[in-house]
Amino acid sequence: MVAIAAPRYGRSLHPIHAILLAFPFPLFLGALVSDLAYWNTFQIQWSNFSSWLIAGGLLGGGLAMLWALVDLIRFRGTRGLQPLMYFVVLLAMFVLGFINALVHAKDAWAIMPEGLYLSAITTLLALVAAWIGYSGFRSREYA
Repeated sequence: MVAIAAPRYGRSLHPIHAILLAFPFPLFLGALVSDLAYWNTFQIQWSNFSSWLIAGGLLGGGLAMLWALVDLIRFRGTRGLQPLMYFVVLLAMFVLGFINALVHAKDAWAIMPEGLYLSAITTLLALVAAWIGYSGFRSREYA
């Protein structure tokens, strides 16, 4: 008798959760680009753009994080460590994004270089969260 190892996949993202997860990365990336433009030109409007983009990223990211928390509680222990890691990355993205929003609330001349660094880290965390979320939550393989 031959044992065939077939991967068994857990639940993938709900379509609404996937739409919510699509917002943070491009919005935080736009904030990073706006911060880079402000770093080079010192035109205050770039700081305003960045603040609004961060607010949008926090809104989409917060809703995706809330959905991930509900999924984590509902399917506790059935899908391994990946959903927990996904939630933790979303939480870190949200916390650093909120701190970034507070930094951008200061006077435009006072946000550099902290705002730029926080925007870069938040963008990287949003990319990692999207990578984990869209890769699917796989469970173990059976033999």
